Amino acid sequence: MIDNLMLGIETAVSPENLLWCAVGVVLGTLIGLMPGLGSATGVAILLPVTLTMEPVTALIMLAGIYYGSQYGASTSSILISTPGDSSSVVLTLDGYRMARNGRAGAALAISAISSFIAAIISLMVLLALAAPVASWALNFGPPETLAIILLGMATIVTFAGENMLRGIIMAAAGLLLAMIGTASGFTTARFTFGSMNLLSGLEFVAVMIGIFAIGEVVHQIHRGGEKPIRARLRDLMLTKDEAKRILPPALRGTFLGTALGVLPGAGATLASFMSYGLEGRVSKHRKELGSGAVEGVAAPEASNNAAANSSFIPTLALGIPGSGTTAILLGAFVIFGLQPGPMLFEQQPDLVWGLLVSFFFGNLLLLVLNLPLAPVFAQVLRIPYSYLYPIIIVLSMVGAYAVGNSMFAVWVVFFAGALGYFMKRYGFPAAPLVLGLVLGPMLERSLVQTSSMGHGNLLIVFERPLSAFFMVLAILAFVGPPLLGVINRRRERSRQEKAATPA
Repeated sequence: MIDNLMLGIETAVSPENLLWCAVGVVLGTLIGLMPGLGSATGVAILLPVTLTMEPVTALIMLAGIYYGSQYGASTSSILISTPGDSSSVVLTLDGYRMARNGRAGAALAISAISSFIAAIISLMVLLALAAPVASWALNFGPPETLAIILLGMATIVTFAGENMLRGIIMAAAGLLLAMIGTASGFTTARFTFGSMNLLSGLEFVAVMIGIFAIGEVVHQIHRGGEKPIRARLRDLMLTKDEAKRILPPALRGTFLGTALGVLPGAGATLASFMSYGLEGRVSKHRKELGSGAVEGVAAPEASNNAAANSSFIPTLALGIPGSGTTAILLGAFVIFGLQPGPMLFEQQPDLVWGLLVSFFFGNLLLLVLNLPLAPVFAQVLRIPYSYLYPIIIVLSMVGAYAVGNSMFAVWVVFFAGALGYFMKRYGFPAAPLVLGLVLGPMLERSLVQTSSMGHGNLLIVFERPLSAFFMVLAILAFVGPPLLGVINRRRERSRQEKAATPA
């Protein structure tokens, strides 16, 4: 291990590799800032540029684009409530609220610090456990995936706040929207109404941009707009209390993100949602979630970055992509004549370990770049809204068109924007809807596969130890909070009755 680590450091610190690592993270940050592009699109667009490079140099640059875009996407979520990537959707809940409260610079700093903590810890796991953990992940079949997705869906209890019914309604609406298109494993078209554009389903990024970006703009216009922030530089820095509150949620998000990132297909999006849900149950400041809590920024951002790093474990050790972006990177390996898998560690140790060690330098560079620039980015909120709103709308339209490559995606943004406005107007939570839309295709696919494995008997999930464990957690996560609420109300009523009884 030490020999491999030294070989990786020697490869990663070569001037050429360091230069292209820096180029990758800067380009990734810029790509992440643009709504709708995301890391997968950025890597796909820039892959041809790397074909003349050495394989290790090209992969270091492409990986830098991947985790660099995570930073950029978080910045746009915090500043203008426009997620640059699906994994940064959760940051709009507390990050954007912090920005509206005059703490934009602090929110960006929390995001950068949490990401760096997650990067270092997940990198150590990646270096030490890549092959063993990837072998463990092979034990996960459709029943285990189904159980984990149901556990993720159970987090709607947290997202819904006090009104659990509205959260369930929004999650169900998200699942219904996810059913539009061709049925998983079949050729049956559902809810397409004869439209060819709907055969492949609704473009998630377009819906996300509409609900959060356009919905927020229309909502603010209806309210008459808010005054631009006039914050002094020192108001944009972290307070002592905020700095103390970063580490616990960042660590929780890191370990959850690292575990979920290893699972093929789970990805950073599910990790960020579940880490936010976890904070709603264990954080000392859980009552502040949704109003600009430090934990609501630190936990999902840490899990996002950790999942992005750990998704390289199945990619490198098994040749199975851990996310959409690593699937494109897997194609890059093939283009360069490399075959990811256990033998890659034996045949190309300088490439594997050089790539992994480069993550440390790339994330360190991102921290150095983003911390000083946080107050600068925060000045975006000082632009008068008569100028800022048109910019947001134009960026949203361009991002949607770039993803769908058609005007249909732009129309989806408009309709989703109207939906987002009415949800904000009448107090329906957006997070359960997005969660249902994200997990819907994965849920259907794993449900069909599990049913096939059990010959129609879905109780097979309770016959396998891992899937049974996650199912029990999902049930507890769903019924636990309401039961605790009933118990607490009875205790309070009993205490009041005893206090009212004369001695």
